[in-house]
Amino acid sequence: MNNSIITLEGVVKRFGSNVVVKNLNLEVAQGEFLTLLGPSGCGKTTTLRMIAGFEEASEGTIKVEGERVEDKEPFQRNVNTVFQNYALFPHMTVFNNIAYGLTIKKVPKAEINERVTEMLRMVQMEPYAKRKPDELSGGQKQRVAIARALVNRPKVLLLDEPLGALDLKLRKQMQIELKRLQKKLGITFIYVTHDQEEALTMSDRIAVMHDGILEQLDSPTEIYEHPKTRFVAGFIGESNIFDGKVVAKEGDVLTVETAEGNLQVIGPDFAVGEEMHVSIRPEYLEVSTSPVAGFTLEGKIKDFIYQGSVVKTAVDLNGGMEVKYSRFEQDNSVSEGEKVYVCWKPEKAVAIKKFDQGAV
Repeated sequence: MNNSIITLEGVVKRFGSNVVVKNLNLEVAQGEFLTLLGPSGCGKTTTLRMIAGFEEASEGTIKVEGERVEDKEPFQRNVNTVFQNYALFPHMTVFNNIAYGLTIKKVPKAEINERVTEMLRMVQMEPYAKRKPDELSGGQKQRVAIARALVNRPKVLLLDEPLGALDLKLRKQMQIELKRLQKKLGITFIYVTHDQEEALTMSDRIAVMHDGILEQLDSPTEIYEHPKTRFVAGFIGESNIFDGKVVAKEGDVLTVETAEGNLQVIGPDFAVGEEMHVSIRPEYLEVSTSPVAGFTLEGKIKDFIYQGSVVKTAVDLNGGMEVKYSRFEQDNSVSEGEKVYVCWKPEKAVAIKKFDQGAV
């Protein structure tokens, strides 16, 4: 990547005998909004802290603008970090909180006033300049923390679950505001979250991490529509995942034998006899009251789950697995307890290679 601003090459992080980041290779482009996504303990926050300089890499190289930074202090790296707890100074006004970094750098007073005023305007906090942090809401504190980081004009802004303490409605509002702000400023954002919906909403690319491994690095659309590992398929959104073996191949159409029965999926890169995973999203899964060619997945309608925008229908397959399909309104063609055959268009399912480790 020619325009990369952050590069991680073979980065490993150990805490004693525990390896929390394993051979991580990652490039982040200038002006990109990249999200590190994964469950607790996957290594995403440790990766962010290594870029910031708060943790040392056990192995590997970290570069900012092509220059190695492993031996540089955090303040020498031209990156700023926004934490979940905001870390505002309680005794200072909003204005002075934002101005703090510039004051330490001995920037002329007139320039401080100009830059802080510009930031207050940008994060829509001008009326609150003289207030103290304890007079602000969670969303307002978050804006101040971001303004304080941005006023230093960093090349990269690192954000460690900055919306985690906000309620759902405010969090969704701030997601959109943050993305708009990032686009306007053109600053590179590296954002850590465990919230998949947040990652899909905000990111240019998503790096999905699991057990210290980068499982997939792709656009939100690719991550959702074409997961490359079983973990990614199960972690991003909701999926019905079958484990099986290819027993027949006709053109690119595979017939896969699973514990629940046979099913079909498109998979040009698979061979007969190969073990694999098949993922099908609830919105693409279908049911029929009569058998469907290529599928032998039988079960009974368990119940209907109303979720406002969609109604999910749960089906108990004969092998013991529960699958779900979703529609905008309740499927009145079937009723609870009715026997059904589960199927889908083979091109709507995703064929996933069986890996011992991540795909990247």
